[in-house]
Amino acid sequence: MADRRPNIVFIFTDDQRFDTLHALGNEHIRTPNLDALGQSGVTFTHAGIMGSMSPAVCMPSRAQMMSGRTLFRAPHDLAGTLTFPQMLREAGYETYGIGKWHNQPDSFARSFSGGANIFFGGMSNHLEVPVQDFDPSGRYEKAREYIGKQFSTELFSNSALDFLSTYDGDAPFLLYTAYTAPHDPRMPPRQYASMYRSGDIPVPGNYMPEHPFDNGELRVRDEQLAPWPRTPETIARHIADYYGMITQVDEHLGRIVETLHSTGRLENTIIIFAGDNGLAVGQHGLMGKQSMYEHSVRVPLVFSGPCIPRGKRTDALCYLLDIFPTLCDLTGLQIPESVEGRSLAGIIRGQQDRVRDTLYFAYRDCQRAVRDERFKLIEYYVNGERTTQLFDLLQDPLECANLAPDGGCADRLDHLRGELARWQAEVGDPLG
Repeated sequence: MADRRPNIVFIFTDDQRFDTLHALGNEHIRTPNLDALGQSGVTFTHAGIMGSMSPAVCMPSRAQMMSGRTLFRAPHDLAGTLTFPQMLREAGYETYGIGKWHNQPDSFARSFSGGANIFFGGMSNHLEVPVQDFDPSGRYEKAREYIGKQFSTELFSNSALDFLSTYDGDAPFLLYTAYTAPHDPRMPPRQYASMYRSGDIPVPGNYMPEHPFDNGELRVRDEQLAPWPRTPETIARHIADYYGMITQVDEHLGRIVETLHSTGRLENTIIIFAGDNGLAVGQHGLMGKQSMYEHSVRVPLVFSGPCIPRGKRTDALCYLLDIFPTLCDLTGLQIPESVEGRSLAGIIRGQQDRVRDTLYFAYRDCQRAVRDERFKLIEYYVNGERTTQLFDLLQDPLECANLAPDGGCADRLDHLRGELARWQAEVGDPLG
């Protein structure tokens, strides 16, 4: 008797921020397949990451998402930590991993029963990705790496299509495809680069030549991608290339969905699309993701599939680490005790409108933040001094007008500082 539990296709992008979907109001980017996916399911417009204790934000973000654990309890290498692919594998799923795995080979080996074109690293030239073939023994020695012969997005997508076209097992599957795009080096193939002319790309409304003060991480690698002061022309060029790489991913997402349809699997497949963290690309004078602003901590998150409402959007505050328990509920599995995330299944099904009232964010020992549905507090601790920002995200979504010096906001500041302290105690923040 065939196992009718739903298949899962998880598409994960690298450095794609929340506002890079045309359907969500970005008139300058082309994402027809992402737009269609959102129309076929539920889009979480306020999904975020909890943060990082290192400049490589994607590594802890992925560890938290894979484990459902909070920032200070999710080891980067996932040692001794249950992952959601591992849970699915133990529950009888075929688990197939493709693309970027930034959390060490050991955790990949126990999480996946198959895979192809596996990249154990953080970033690379998109035309020269060092990959490995799947090894059932789990011994992924660096000497076995070889260079993929296609652009990264095409390379990983073709592996996904090969799996979907050839898999004939009775067990349901998890197909996890993790792109390295649109992470720099931003080098979209010509056909995608030609879609975006820098002269047609407006600079962000919160563009600044330089960040107005030392946030504790202004000289990190990401900030070296454009000279200071940033110019509108430079930022527009970076955004054009960024959009080109996202549109390429979008096109290949369409190929994956079409193959699900042509193989008769689409109606019984949950599709999840998400990004590992955001990116500034010129906003607030920054280029990277080592900040607490919305552009860096908010990510796209879409669920589509059987028993998931169509065309629904929710502003519910959530984290990537909520994906693990959500998948448990959507597949009928018990949520493991180790998981700290909160299932979004009730929101997806229309049974509740929120799972938390606030979100907490942290970066190294120099930045902390907390937000509710309207206001955000950011605290900076640099060279023994504290700098405070308070933003009204409803009236000022680009975070341009700092309300902290306004004496009329004292009660709001006190409330959010109390909420920040509560979060720090809950997650074990050493600065708490």
